[in-house]
Amino acid sequence: MTVKPMKFIQTSLALFALVTAAGVNAADDMKIRLATTTSTYHSGLLDFLLPEFKKDTGYTVDVLAAGTGKSLRMGQNGDVDLVMTHAAKSEAKFVDAGYGVLPRKLMYNDFVLVGPKADPAKINASKDVVKALAGIASYNATFISRGDDSGTNKKELGLWAQTKMEPNFGGYKAVGQGMGPTLNMASELQAYTLTDRGTWLAYQNKLDLKIVVQGDKRLFNPYQVILVNPSRYPSINYRGAKIFSDWLVNPKAQAMINNYKRSGEQLFVANAKS
Repeated sequence: MTVKPMKFIQTSLALFALVTAAGVNAADDMKIRLATTTSTYHSGLLDFLLPEFKKDTGYTVDVLAAGTGKSLRMGQNGDVDLVMTHAAKSEAKFVDAGYGVLPRKLMYNDFVLVGPKADPAKINASKDVVKALAGIASYNATFISRGDDSGTNKKELGLWAQTKMEPNFGGYKAVGQGMGPTLNMASELQAYTLTDRGTWLAYQNKLDLKIVVQGDKRLFNPYQVILVNPSRYPSINYRGAKIFSDWLVNPKAQAMINNYKRSGEQLFVANAKS
């Protein structure tokens, strides 16, 4: 039996550790952490885009779908490499405070107000979303709010502020859930809620609801992609995030966004070049 000297064994272990660490680091370099709104996840858009991105670049994207508020906080803490969100004022604060760089227009859709087919608050004829919300409150109809600091929740609260009414009537329920679960709950309770059109189109066939208000210019819903600032967080995968951001705004990905449909309807309109 041959006995190897301890020094040789220690050297071999050290070399193995270095090679292993290099392999892990290389694998980590090919992963990108994206924090995003639940609408891009629940609509199925990311499941449509990411396999093609991996095919083109070799990168894997780990998606954390948490709503705009939580996504921006993850970016602020350096827990992700980039964010894809839809709350313009919050995004501007994120960039102005030095947490985000290279904000880019990506796409847009709109919000719609949905509710029971019977429309107990009688708002279906309204083209004014603020008047419609006031009507829901006056009737004391059930309204399900996401209540999760998401872009949709921020939009909803901004619209309530325009009614000059506090959303504290008996039928108002803040549930702290993503868009899909909120829609399911609204359907079960025959309630009204605000949703992005993309998630609505992905879920509508499973719901006992209808669109009651749409088309108001105040319901415009733009999305941006923003990189986390590498000078603040040097350990993030800035290179990979930049490659992903570049890919999202290139003609191929923009065409894919435009071509993504559910039930024959386009969910998002690409606008990187506008």
